[in-house]
Amino acid sequence: MTIRRHHNLAWIIMFVLVCGTTGCTADNLRKGGSAPQQSKNSLVQPVEAPPSRSLSLKAQPSQQKKSLVYPTSAHYDAEHMDTKVSRDPVRGIYISGWVAGSQKPMDRLIQLIDRTDLNAVVIDVKNDYGEMTYTSNVPEVRNMGANARPAIRDVRELIARLHSRNIYCIGRIVTFKDPLYIRKKPEMALQKKSGGIWQDQQDKAWVDPFQTAPHSYNIAIAEEAARLGFDEIQFDYVRFPDNGPKVDKEVRYANRNGQSKAEAIQYFLQQAGDRIHGAGAILSADVFGLVTSSEDDMGIGQIWPSIASVVDVISPMTYPSHYSQGMYGVSKPDLQPYAIIHKAMKDARLRNDSLSADPFKKAARIRPWLQGFTATWVKPHQHYGADQILTQIKAAKDQGVKEFLLWSPTCKYDYRSSN
Repeated sequence: MTIRRHHNLAWIIMFVLVCGTTGCTADNLRKGGSAPQQSKNSLVQPVEAPPSRSLSLKAQPSQQKKSLVYPTSAHYDAEHMDTKVSRDPVRGIYISGWVAGSQKPMDRLIQLIDRTDLNAVVIDVKNDYGEMTYTSNVPEVRNMGANARPAIRDVRELIARLHSRNIYCIGRIVTFKDPLYIRKKPEMALQKKSGGIWQDQQDKAWVDPFQTAPHSYNIAIAEEAARLGFDEIQFDYVRFPDNGPKVDKEVRYANRNGQSKAEAIQYFLQQAGDRIHGAGAILSADVFGLVTSSEDDMGIGQIWPSIASVVDVISPMTYPSHYSQGMYGVSKPDLQPYAIIHKAMKDARLRNDSLSADPFKKAARIRPWLQGFTATWVKPHQHYGADQILTQIKAAKDQGVKEFLLWSPTCKYDYRSSN
């Protein structure tokens, strides 16, 4: 729900219409599943009792239905990055740090993976609050106080459990939306031209992606996570705030090198990729859903060619509920998930085809985020259960995209195998 270069006015009107009717912004909808007035993380953290620190598993080992190749530095080939990804298409679910560190909820999710064709998990490493989900040994993390509430008692043990069941492990790092980092280093935040720290419509401050110190901080976290055993490091919120034209009028960027926003994001990912690959993992990045179709960076610094050419996997967040009425010619996107996903994946595939035509560029594997939650604030909307999830998966497959990730902020999934 962002802006396209050749149709700026139309995209803006559609964005305003949908946000006007739902009370949303691109950020409180970016990962889906929270009502306009509610933080998505408030749905992730358990509210009934502190999470159990036990990592015991009650489920019995499954049959050998998955054959994943876990990346190692020796296995890495700079000219064939995709050989580090699993041989089987990755089919994963998001798991918050709090759930990953809780015995019963985690056991239930592993049992779901055991009885279906799912084979991967995305687990928070650094969450939306800037907190580490396990105790990190990165000196700056310790100095920052980001280790204060580790939800996962022993991350190595957790990864070993998952690997023992042939489950591919992806570590999610929320990058440039980091309130804890800004509290400790306010000079690294986006600054208002009029003075003081800039805040978005939800009164949240953002790290300035033109600053290099936050780059080093996030890359150090990523490298450590890779060495701890995560097969893949996924950067989320790897962008500038949405509503770029408004932000540009209000913000004084620390852009000393005259980079464009897209160049700043690409530079960060290039630097991160070198370190992550050296640590034995692969690199992925989450992007707005409309990055598949937009011809410019929509004011957030995300352009498909500039990102897909420097990461191993690109994951557009193509939740049907997030598209405004009339987008792609679809009158009620939440009610028509096949049409939305089919069009988005078609555009993504065409973008990759253009990249692959250049012998000096590579194209990342496409692995979309699909909707595993019900967007009750959207009118009209429908319940998103197994049928709606399978419809999205089929739409992607019909465009040759066989991988997917499911997002639910509650980490509860109504899923059955898509085979």
